[in-house]
Amino acid sequence: MKILVTGGLGFIGSHTVVELQNEGFDVVIIDNCSNASEDVLDGITAITGEKPEFEKFDLRDKTKVLDFFSRHKDIDGVIHFAASKAVGESVEKPLLYYENNLSTLVYLLQQLSQKGKSHFIFSSSCTVYGQADEMPITENAPVKPAESPYGNTKQIGEEIIRDSCKVTPELQAISLRYFNPMGAHPSAKIGELPLGVPQNLVPFITQTGIGLREQLSVFGDDYPTEDGTCIRDYIHVVDLAKAHVVALKRLLESKNEKNYEVFNVGTGTGSSVLEVIKSFERVSGVKLNYKIVDRRPGDVISAYADTSRANRTLGWKAESTLDDAMRSAWLWEKKIRA
Repeated sequence: MKILVTGGLGFIGSHTVVELQNEGFDVVIIDNCSNASEDVLDGITAITGEKPEFEKFDLRDKTKVLDFFSRHKDIDGVIHFAASKAVGESVEKPLLYYENNLSTLVYLLQQLSQKGKSHFIFSSSCTVYGQADEMPITENAPVKPAESPYGNTKQIGEEIIRDSCKVTPELQAISLRYFNPMGAHPSAKIGELPLGVPQNLVPFITQTGIGLREQLSVFGDDYPTEDGTCIRDYIHVVDLAKAHVVALKRLLESKNEKNYEVFNVGTGTGSSVLEVIKSFERVSGVKLNYKIVDRRPGDVISAYADTSRANRTLGWKAESTLDDAMRSAWLWEKKIRA
């Protein structure tokens, strides 16, 4: 079976391509390389022994999307990662985010809706919950007003898919709401490679640990948590990638009674910023230079998943510990700076 992975050279996309190929799927990648490198193809090939098919173009170009599907009528499923994802940048450039994250989704769904039976997995986010009223967060938690244009594109994206599924019974879709992906492939052949200043905590930690950045800022230690720092659910990217494979198999095997479902993908455990720092220091043996600074606007206090629906329905569960994920992130950082 042939699976299209958009944004397949990115952090989560590339790890998912590896797991798909490990399970015997043929993969074709579309990526415009705006936030990724074609060199990732070499890493994927080194791990799996097979080079995925790759086409470089921007999904915002509707003509090229039409051309792609006219040439690839044998696509059995689509996993859609391609999107802009920096919260801060989305506040500064909202129209860029609405265009890039929503028009591309519409163009893909337009093509799939014409195919007859089709299968679609959407890269969503726990940002749709905002500051949830209760922990852990279940899929039934209310979707709160978005804190950023990025978060809003995930909410609107889910609504677009839900509405499309209502009128197109042949379209079967799953939205996976990620919590906080981190880590790298254990081979250290692919991993997270942010361009410029990292937007996520873990690459900032590893870049500080290796000396690329002078100091890590911890935004606030006066939150109502045990150590005063914010709490998140950090999931190893390989566990997250495997969740996509089991979700895809569920769609392909038509096991779901509804043609649209939503699942949280996390570990079910919350870790504070200081706990993540301590994890890094444990696995690396490096004392991290960090400083407590003022709170950052828009940060929620706590967010971690109730994963029981994914555990029960998909038969999937995160297997790696925080230390496992941090160790892989550190190995990757050391490799790319060597």
